[in-house]
Amino acid sequence: MKRLLQLALAMVLAGCFHTSAQLVGEPMNPRVKLSSTNLPIVWITVDSTVQRAERVTARMKIIHNGAGRINYADTVAHPGQHVDYEGYIGLRYRGNSSYKYSAKKPYSFRPLNRPLENGGSWRRVSILGMPRDNNWALLAPYNDKSMIRDVLAFEISRPWMEYVPQGRFCEVVCNGVYYGVFVLTEVVSEGKYRLNLEDPGETDDELTGGYLLEVDRNDGYSYCSQYFPVSGNGNPISDNRIYYQYKEPEYNDLNLRQLTYIQSCIDQMEKALVAYAFRDSETKESLYIDELSFIDYQLAMELGHNVDAYRYSCKLYKHRDSVDPRFKLVVWDMNLAYGNADYQEGYRTDTWAYQMNDILPQRPTTDMVPCWWYKLNREALYKQHLKERWAEYRRSNLRYDNLMATIDSLATLLTARGAEQRNSRAYPVWGIYVWPNYYVATDFNDEIAYLKRWITDRMMWMDRQLDYVPELPSGDVNGDGELGVNDVNALIEVIGGSVSADEAVMVRADVNGDGEVNINDVNALIDMIVGQ
Repeated sequence: MKRLLQLALAMVLAGCFHTSAQLVGEPMNPRVKLSSTNLPIVWITVDSTVQRAERVTARMKIIHNGAGRINYADTVAHPGQHVDYEGYIGLRYRGNSSYKYSAKKPYSFRPLNRPLENGGSWRRVSILGMPRDNNWALLAPYNDKSMIRDVLAFEISRPWMEYVPQGRFCEVVCNGVYYGVFVLTEVVSEGKYRLNLEDPGETDDELTGGYLLEVDRNDGYSYCSQYFPVSGNGNPISDNRIYYQYKEPEYNDLNLRQLTYIQSCIDQMEKALVAYAFRDSETKESLYIDELSFIDYQLAMELGHNVDAYRYSCKLYKHRDSVDPRFKLVVWDMNLAYGNADYQEGYRTDTWAYQMNDILPQRPTTDMVPCWWYKLNREALYKQHLKERWAEYRRSNLRYDNLMATIDSLATLLTARGAEQRNSRAYPVWGIYVWPNYYVATDFNDEIAYLKRWITDRMMWMDRQLDYVPELPSGDVNGDGELGVNDVNALIEVIGGSVSADEAVMVRADVNGDGEVNINDVNALIDMIVGQ
C-alpha cells in the first residue's frame, strides 16, 4: 500500500494529473532563477504547444564560454559571451517512458534555416564542440536522479565501440522559465560524423547499405522475427514475438527491393546465430555480426543491468558490404540502468539482464529479449571472447579507481556551480519515490553514493562470473579497490567464519603476511588505513 501511494504521488509530480498548461512539460517549481553556471545555457523560445509527433518552430540560443569558464544568464550585464548556436529549430517531444512518467520532458530538435511555416529545411550545425549534424536531442534526466547514467554509459563505452553518442550537460530556460539540467546529445543516426551510413541504392553493393534498425515494440511497420524468444532453458515462448523497427531509412522511405534485402539480412543473421553457424569454418571469425561490437554492447548493458537493454532501443546498423557486411550495435538509453529500476530485477547485482525472459510476464504484449542473446552466451568461443574483453575493460577504464573518478568528475560538473541544486528546486523529488526508482535517495550525494555501491557490487559479481581476478592490494578484503572501514568489517567476518572466502580473498586478508588470518591482521589493516 505504501508503494502504491508513493507511485500515485510520483504520477502527480510527473504531470499525470496536471492541468493542460503543465502537461506541456513545465517544471514543478517554475520560480527557480538562473544567474550563472559552469554548464552551457540553452534558451528556447516557442510560441506553439510542443507536440510529440509533429515538430513546431522554436528559437534556440546557446551560451557557452568554454570549459572551466562561467556562463551568465544576464547577457546585458555580461556582454561578449560566446554564442555557440543561435537560430530556428524544429522542436518536438521524444521518448517513451521518459516522456510518460517524467515531469521533465525530453526533446528532439533539428536546426532550421528558416521557420517551418516558411518552408524551412534542416541545417547541419556543430553544437558544443560536437560535429556538424541536423539531428539532436535534449535528454531530460528525471527518474535518474543522479542525472549522469546516460553520460556515464557513453563514457564507459567510448574507447571500445565504433560509434558512441556524445552528450553535454546544460541548463535549459524555456520561455523565460528555468527547466533544469538536460543532456544535449547526438542522436544515433546516419551522418558523416555518426554512423556514417550510405543511403541504400537499388542494385549490387549500393543495395547492401546502409541501414539502421531497432529491436523495440511493434510500431505497425516493424519486421517480425521468424524466431520466438526463449526461456532460460531454451524453450520457445510462442505467444511472444520480436520486432525490428526501420529507423534509417524509415519504412515509408524504403522500396520493395530494399525492404526485401534488409529483411533477408535479419533472417540470415538470426538463422546463423540460432544454429550456432555464424562462424567461418576455418578462421572462426563471425560472418553475420561484428562479434566484438555485440560483446561490447553486452558488457555495457550488463554492467548497468539495463532492463531495456536487449528488447527496447537495441540499435543495429549495417554498412554496405564493401565496407563491412556485418551487423553492429550502439549503446543508448541507460537512464534506468545501474540499479535504478525496481522491476524485472533491474535493482539486482547478481543476475544477467539477457536472461530476463524468465521473469517477464508471459503474455503476448510483453516485449522480450531475442533468442540469439541466449544462443550467443552458450557458444564456447563467444563466452571466451566475452571474458577476454571484460578483462581488458577491467584493466583500463573500468578499473575501480578509474570508474569512480569518472563518476566523481560527472557529478562535480553538476554541483560545482549549483546546477544540481537549481534542478532539485525546480523538481523537488528527493526522498520521494519516482517511477521506477529502487533506491529513494535523500539527496544528490546519497544518490551518487548508492550508484557507486551498486556498480562496485555489480563489477565484483561480473568478475566472478567472467573469471576475472582483479589485482587488488593487500588489505582490500571486500575488493572495492579502496582501503577503509568496510575492509575491516569484511576481515572480521572472514576471521569469524560468517562469510566464505576464496583463495584470492584470503591472500588479501593476510595483511601482515605471516601466512595466517587473525586479529593481528585487523590491527595491521587499521594501521594501514590510519597511515594513508
